[in-house]
Amino acid sequence: QVQLVESGGGLVQPGGSLRLSCVVSGGIFNTYSMGWYRQAPGKERELVASISANSNTNYASSVKGRFTISRENSRKTVNLQMNSLKPEDTAVYYCKVLYSPYWGQGTQVTVSS
Repeated sequence: QVQLVESGGGLVQPGGSLRLSCVVSGGIFNTYSMGWYRQAPGKERELVASISANSNTNYASSVKGRFTISRENSRKTVNLQMNSLKPEDTAVYYCKVLYSPYWGQGTQVTVSS
């Protein structure tokens, strides 16, 4: 069974930074493409960033240049570095093994002064 556990969310002021991490247990992590999604109240869940098994990355236009996704295969971890945060980045952030039914439980990110 594959399990994902996110950490690193919290409250930050506009312009600040946060780093989210997602540790994956079970399965063969270095073969997985991974994604970070977010869901704001009243909105649909959206894909924010993804990273393939060979570390190719893609970003939503709303976060390009501000967010960086990375992976550490030795630690079975995928990270999301979020800089220059805006109030509209407020959401619950989830990591996911792409092309699979496996999701993390989510971590709240709130950007507010």
